[in-house]
Amino acid sequence: MTSIFRDHLLAGKVAFVTGGGSGIGQRIAERLAEHGAAVVLAGRKQDKLDAAAAAIRGAGGRAETAALDVRKYEALEAALAKTHAELGEIDILLCGAAGNFPAPVTAMSARGFQAVIDIDLLGTFNTCRAAFAHLRKPGAVVLAISANQAAMPIAWQAHVCAGKAGVEMLTRTIAVEWGPLGIRANCITPGATDDTEGMRRLAPTPEVRRAVEKAIPLKRLGTRDEIADLALFLCTDAAAYMTGGVYLCDGGQSLCRPGLSGIAGS
Repeated sequence: MTSIFRDHLLAGKVAFVTGGGSGIGQRIAERLAEHGAAVVLAGRKQDKLDAAAAAIRGAGGRAETAALDVRKYEALEAALAKTHAELGEIDILLCGAAGNFPAPVTAMSARGFQAVIDIDLLGTFNTCRAAFAHLRKPGAVVLAISANQAAMPIAWQAHVCAGKAGVEMLTRTIAVEWGPLGIRANCITPGATDDTEGMRRLAPTPEVRRAVEKAIPLKRLGTRDEIADLALFLCTDAAAYMTGGVYLCDGGQSLCRPGLSGIAGS
């Protein structure tokens, strides 16, 4: 784990991370731990959570796990209460759980559409709502992971487009409602990011990957480290007056018209 930051900026902080067992959520959790935060990794698969927590502990950080489904409010409520009781008030809440699969509207079942909406949008609501009583006031930071699909209609991605658009508006509403309590809420929008399940699903062949890279102004995929560094910045006092924002880290991908194949940038 490397970072552009050098000091333990988050010493004494507590972070609760959904989607923390893999991908972008895992790398953000690693970065927060690297800078002194005690992190709780939440996700559905205990084996992935255990592996991610072991890596953080091996690097000298503190990590706990909570196996749960963000679609189940009571499970989140219990895990967040446990975190508060054992580690203290929650300073950083990352809503990183997400679902995706490529499919056109005419080939997508109602159940499949609902599954992504429930993980992305309902899961973000459940996490924030269940966490509210346990957040530090003032001082807590809420981060939600969005996607370019929130602002660009992309074929084969109707469920994600709808879900992430909702996540962004929900986060902005939380920024308005919770701002007077000293809680900040922001969204991070990654673009095509290497070494993630999303890229493995949406760019499954070298040819599609090259097409995606070609269409991005910076001509490459992003990295999980770049997303993690943006998250770290937004969690520090350097971003103390930043709330209700949607912050792109996509190499300019959102500036380009998506292709009709359902792959952003193809």
